[in-house]
Amino acid sequence: MRKLGDFTTTTRVLPITLLAAAVGTLSAFLALTLLKMIAFFTNVFVFQRLTTEASSPAQHHLGYGIVLVPIVGGLVIGLMARYGSDKIRGHGIPEAIEAILVRGSRVDPKVALLKPLSSAISIGSGGPFGAEGPIIMTGGAFGSLVAQCFSLTSAERKTLLVAGAAGGMSAVFASPLAATLLAVELLLFEWKPRSFLPVVVASAVAASLRPWLLGDGPVFPVVPHVVHPDASLLLACVACGLAGGALSTVLSKAIYVVEDVFQKVPLHWMWWPAIGGAVIGLGGLVEPRALGVGYDVIESLLAHDLALKALLVLMVVKAFIWAISLGSGTSGGVLAPLLILGASLGGLESHVFPALGTGFWPLVSMAAVLGGTMRSPLMAIVFALEITHDWAMALPLLVAVPVAYLFTVLVLRRSILTEKISRRGLHLSAEYATDPLEILFVREVMKVAASDEAPPAAVAHAGEPLRVAVGRMARLGTTELTVVEEGRIVGLFTLADALKARVRHLEEEQRRERVFPRRRGVSEA
Repeated sequence: MRKLGDFTTTTRVLPITLLAAAVGTLSAFLALTLLKMIAFFTNVFVFQRLTTEASSPAQHHLGYGIVLVPIVGGLVIGLMARYGSDKIRGHGIPEAIEAILVRGSRVDPKVALLKPLSSAISIGSGGPFGAEGPIIMTGGAFGSLVAQCFSLTSAERKTLLVAGAAGGMSAVFASPLAATLLAVELLLFEWKPRSFLPVVVASAVAASLRPWLLGDGPVFPVVPHVVHPDASLLLACVACGLAGGALSTVLSKAIYVVEDVFQKVPLHWMWWPAIGGAVIGLGGLVEPRALGVGYDVIESLLAHDLALKALLVLMVVKAFIWAISLGSGTSGGVLAPLLILGASLGGLESHVFPALGTGFWPLVSMAAVLGGTMRSPLMAIVFALEITHDWAMALPLLVAVPVAYLFTVLVLRRSILTEKISRRGLHLSAEYATDPLEILFVREVMKVAASDEAPPAAVAHAGEPLRVAVGRMARLGTTELTVVEEGRIVGLFTLADALKARVRHLEEEQRRERVFPRRRGVSEA
């Protein structure tokens, strides 16, 4: 018992943290590179000029020619995916999860180069995607490449992969807290100091470099709101969360319905992004603001009260072209589109809910849709606060986002991220809990059999957790261990005994009982 502690972390975390700081630095420069590449290809495709100055495809002067631009981009993406690596298809985060779960956190160097390039071409040619998924995948890929240069375990490679992903997101949005929470809620699959601390350091390093690389201050500045909690506000936040959860459900289902439809198209999947590009171009004719990454659109939605018709058209067109193009297998992220769609929904709600200032409901709804769709409520709440610096919005967000999260948890079996993982034949649980093997000891489940014989080599100690004993079984290739205590044999521990922990866990989860008995008068009545 004296050897057991709250954590299993060792001094090994120190060199991994130093490597994570280097990965965070690299991720910040990768984020800058990706954003510059997006700007470059936007200028090339839409404005026919060679510059990396930020520009929006909504300001194009191509007329009907805008329809051809995403088609060309889709053709390029298809060729890159077929003859380069098909891992560039999709929005990045599921690919990072798959690398962690299946490939020992090893990422192909080709993916590290082709993913940002393909995403920049896709977004630059008008694709309605965000840069976050690609930078998460790219940062993670380079984190994995750094890890593969050293003699590290799979768990340590995972830590550096996730550190790169968190660093990239932190640099793009100046959101070190939200990036860390994204890592914990979606990518690490554990809550341990050995992985948490390096990821925090990588995220902080990337955020500290952002002012010199991309500028200082909030990404989407807003006029600070003054929140006076009352019943009407809280009820409206609940309604906002329900609406955000409903929209999250529709969007999540729509992408995979489209994906299923494309599976029936009698063409090689290489051509599918071009078909999606045609839909993007037609949508751009209807609503040019639906094209591209749309950071300027998010800022406008938070800073201005738009007319109902304009909001409705923007939301419908953005959702339509995003779902179809992403379902076609092109390369691009989901975070920025979710922000635009959520903010548009909030703009519609502003015409119905209590008037609490410009941008109030777009901000709340934006976070609700993000948290409901990504199934990462803490990240969504903190992210909304960090990108606006509107810290007074904490209470409304704490009401609306969990409601949206609850809605999607009850309605959808899997999220927009894990559904893609499931379709590749994998399954993961997004719930964290204490392992029952960790809280039960060998002495509680062993078969008692005292003896004075000399203990054999394969032993378990009566006072050690089942997890330790089961791990020793696995290493020794045996299904039973002799239990010793103070040098004496006191029993036998088998694999069947280990299952008693699972039985107890199932009873705690499923057996219902009344702890306090009914009062006599109530029972008789």
